[in-house]
Amino acid sequence: MKRDSRAYLLDIRDNCDLILGFVKGSDLKGYKANDLIKSAVERRFIILGEALSRLKTLDLNLLGNIPDASRIVAFRNILVHGYESISDELVWEIIVDHVPLLRAKCDELLASVA
Repeated sequence: MKRDSRAYLLDIRDNCDLILGFVKGSDLKGYKANDLIKSAVERRFIILGEALSRLKTLDLNLLGNIPDASRIVAFRNILVHGYESISDELVWEIIVDHVPLLRAKCDELLASVA
């Protein structure tokens, strides 16, 4: 089944929700101590980055409305191919500082995409 831009935006938003749900009530120390949560979060970042990569092939203009889209895709590639260099502190910073903004941007774009 062929997917459209809206489906990828929903994937991104849903994975943002999952990431935020996985870490709710936690802090960096708790995150670093829980390999299960770290694995779940990293998996969701991989899916999120892949959805952005696929969105790029469908609608480059829409992708241009997502701040740091290329950096998110690059982060996905690091998670997949450079896993040994992953910093828990960096992942946590992205969760706290960027995921809520990305989620809000997806809601905004979903409202404008037919």
